[in-house]
Amino acid sequence: MTDPILMFSKTVEEYSDVPDAVIDNILRGAVDLHCHSGPSVMPRSLNHLQAILEAQEAGMHAVLFKDHYYSVTPVAKLLEEMMPDLRINLLTGVALNNTVGGLNIYAVDHMLKLGGHIVWMPTFSAANHLRHGHRHVILPTKEQMLKPTGLSVVDDKGDLKEEVKPILDIIAEADAVLSAGHLHISEIWPLFDEAKKRGVKRLLVNHPTFVIDATLRDIKELVDMGAYIEHSFCMFINETYNKKFTGKQLKQLIEAAGVDRTILGSDLGQAKNPHPVAGFRAVIRLCLGLGYSETEIRKMIGLNACHLMGLQELELRGVDAAK
Repeated sequence: MTDPILMFSKTVEEYSDVPDAVIDNILRGAVDLHCHSGPSVMPRSLNHLQAILEAQEAGMHAVLFKDHYYSVTPVAKLLEEMMPDLRINLLTGVALNNTVGGLNIYAVDHMLKLGGHIVWMPTFSAANHLRHGHRHVILPTKEQMLKPTGLSVVDDKGDLKEEVKPILDIIAEADAVLSAGHLHISEIWPLFDEAKKRGVKRLLVNHPTFVIDATLRDIKELVDMGAYIEHSFCMFINETYNKKFTGKQLKQLIEAAGVDRTILGSDLGQAKNPHPVAGFRAVIRLCLGLGYSETEIRKMIGLNACHLMGLQELELRGVDAAK
């Protein structure tokens, strides 16, 4: 039987009629764990500095910069040095794709020693992602890139590759976050099992119904393992060109993981899409329309991300998220 959440639909949602001031208040203290600003080889609608300034103006707590081709960590460190009045936390990581050498422990070590926070297993270079490319998942770049080499964390028998294990060790040592990237759900189980054995405490699964092929039951079991489930809300709000799911489906996903383990990240920054802050306002309206309370929404757009990333919830460098 087909998992109902995976059935494609673009039904228009009835968003709640809530004053902008209420939306803006809920937005204060939010954390975006999926900001795709530039520079990038992919078309972007804003750069990292613009993303910072817009998020800071909205009173957000933190932004995590994600690029599939390079670690934004050095750029973020430079911006922190050049912006002494910065009132927002800048988070970064590295995606273990071909451009950093794949499953490269040296890339992970460098990112963590420079002050990064998260390691994404292969995303655009994941063999699973490339297989999904036959269903138009491969996203455009400004210029033709070299053909990627597919990467997996498991061998032909489904066992975790030996080269992944020391990477998990240094993630555990740094108490950093391990994201499953764009691995298939069948690859995530052995990865997370081994990660937990080696002391990794912070586990994240991004957009489980896009590329990952997770079911509602899978989501429940991932949460039982201690993982947080992040949904790319660009796929749920009406304002984006790449909407894939309805609000009712989002509610199914939230109920599967529970409000306390659900994170809503923008996955925005692409050309032709709204900026991340505008997307946050839209998803807040959607969640209110779905019947979630302001307290529950604050958890999903901010507090849960704080718990995952090890951030102080309300220490916002001068911004009071409780107001």
